[in-house]
Amino acid sequence: MGLFKEKKQDFLGVDIGTSGIKIVQLANDNGKARLVTYGMIEMNSDLIRNKTPQLSRAVGISMKKLLERSHVSTKLASAALPTFSVFSSVISLPKMGKLDMDSAVKWEAKKFIPLPIEDMILDWELMAKPKQVKNLSSEKSVNEKRFIESQSTFDRVFLTAAPKSVVNIYTELFKNLNIDLYSLEIESFATARALIDDKLTTTMIVDIGSITTDVCVVENGFPILNRSIEIGGNVMTKGIAASMNVSEERAEQFKRDFGLVSLGENGNNIPKTIEETINPMVNEIKYVFDLYKRQGNGVVEKVILSGGSAYLPNLVNYLRDVLNVPVYIGDAWHKVMYPKELKTVLDEIGPRFSVAIGLAMKNIV
Repeated sequence: MGLFKEKKQDFLGVDIGTSGIKIVQLANDNGKARLVTYGMIEMNSDLIRNKTPQLSRAVGISMKKLLERSHVSTKLASAALPTFSVFSSVISLPKMGKLDMDSAVKWEAKKFIPLPIEDMILDWELMAKPKQVKNLSSEKSVNEKRFIESQSTFDRVFLTAAPKSVVNIYTELFKNLNIDLYSLEIESFATARALIDDKLTTTMIVDIGSITTDVCVVENGFPILNRSIEIGGNVMTKGIAASMNVSEERAEQFKRDFGLVSLGENGNNIPKTIEETINPMVNEIKYVFDLYKRQGNGVVEKVILSGGSAYLPNLVNYLRDVLNVPVYIGDAWHKVMYPKELKTVLDEIGPRFSVAIGLAMKNIV
């Protein structure tokens, strides 16, 4: 779901995160995505929280160098807006034509967007209808069937709204780079596109970045419930550094070596420190689990981890135990064809490239 008109050509996915830029160029190889090139640069690139001309210029200069160094050959790009910067909601509206729906969506948007509608760019897309219930006999099931049948007169609409001021930052950046920014969408849409195959399974994606962790529940391909918390890999590293009285560089290495692996009663306190810093993230995940269930949407059936800290040792097993659902590290490259000799490298960086890959495959798969 994009905020701009889409073009069906080979294209570039650009993920401008808070602490780095990732790019992926994919070719359309008979309907399958084929890797052309990729690249990454680490820097302060938080364009949303730090809306200064100096940072925009720095990001532009770094992006130009990255594009040249990676030998990018297309001028068509898709970028992502951070989930926290966009308003989204699922609404129900009576069935109607597109023009009437545009007006109705705009009217409904005024109810939950705390900013003037004229300052926003709105986009909407129809969601899948509720599943039909067959062979029902009990009174409860009949009532459920009547409810589902009543939905045939309504459409579920996924609505997104992005501030024009935020969109302008991106359009100006790409304009200065002489790149056609033909699509701009929410990060969670791109991540879901890269990581999820079975849209019928309600899946939670936990994207652990350097500064924030985004928790998203994806239903039928739509990120219908999004939460973002100010806890990421850097928080864990700083917590270890403070408790161990070591440098952050050393603490980062400790984190990657030990993670949440138990070291025994006589071991050092690194795992306990990481567990303490990760507890707020776990609590947020549990909250989203409960919130989704209370809204009458069913239950989350599995969790996929993404982001730079997804490979924290034993994190998958730890979350599987505390959440009591299957937990996996997402394979962002599994829909992409690439040379076998790159597999080791791509597997290692995959969790950090989920957004860029999802953006690049927008109109291919």
